[in-house]
Amino acid sequence: MDAGLLRRVEGYIEELFVPPDPALEAALEESRKAGLPEIQISPNQGRILQILVALAGARRVLEIGTLGGYSAIHLARALPEDGFLVSLEIDERHAGVARRNVERAGLGGKVEVRVGEARELLSGMIRLGEGPFDAVFIDADKRGYPEYLELSLRLSRPGTLILADNLIRGGDVLEPRDEAARAVHRFNQMLARDRRLEATIVPILRERLDGFSVARVTGL
Repeated sequence: MDAGLLRRVEGYIEELFVPPDPALEAALEESRKAGLPEIQISPNQGRILQILVALAGARRVLEIGTLGGYSAIHLARALPEDGFLVSLEIDERHAGVARRNVERAGLGGKVEVRVGEARELLSGMIRLGEGPFDAVFIDADKRGYPEYLELSLRLSRPGTLILADNLIRGGDVLEPRDEAARAVHRFNQMLARDRRLEATIVPILRERLDGFSVARVTGL
C-alpha cells in the first residue's frame, strides 16, 4: 500500500471520527514551537487509546514516554474524577512542555510527569510498591521495549491493559536489521508467548504501516 493511499485513508478516518479539539491542537502547536520531534501518536490513535482506557475502567494509568503530553491528554480524559496518570519522560524540556499542555487542557490535577530514565523510574516505583496500575501505555525508546514490558508487568494486576505503539515500523520487524527493530520484534514475541498475557497487534495506517498492541494481563 503506497504512502499516498495510507495518508488518504488516515484522513478519511480522522474526518469522520476525530472532531476538532482546541486543547489537542494547542498541544501540538506548542510542541512544534518548542522544537520537539513530531513523533507523537496520530489523532486516531489517540482516539483509540482514550476509548480502550475508558472501556477498561482504568483509574490509575502509567505512561512510559511523555514527549509533549499529547497522548497524556487522551489518557487523562479517559479517567474518572478520582483517576490519576503517572507519565515518565527522560527529557526535562519535553516534560516542561507536556506539563504546560496538560495544564492548558484542564487536566493538571490528574497528571504527574516524572523526569528520568524509564528503567530507573520504573524500578523505583516497584521498590516503593506504587502498583498496581490499571493500564499502561508504552511509547518511548524502542530499544527498551522488552525491559519496559517486564517492569510494567511488575506494576500490573490481572486485568491490567498494556498498550504500546510502533510495533510494525513499516514492516521493519519482518526482517529486523537494526537494534530498534530487533528490540521491537522481541517485544512482539514476548506479547505473543508470555502466558501472563492475552494480546494482539492492531495495524495502524499512517504514512507507513505500523501497529499498536492491545494486551490484557491474565495472571501474574
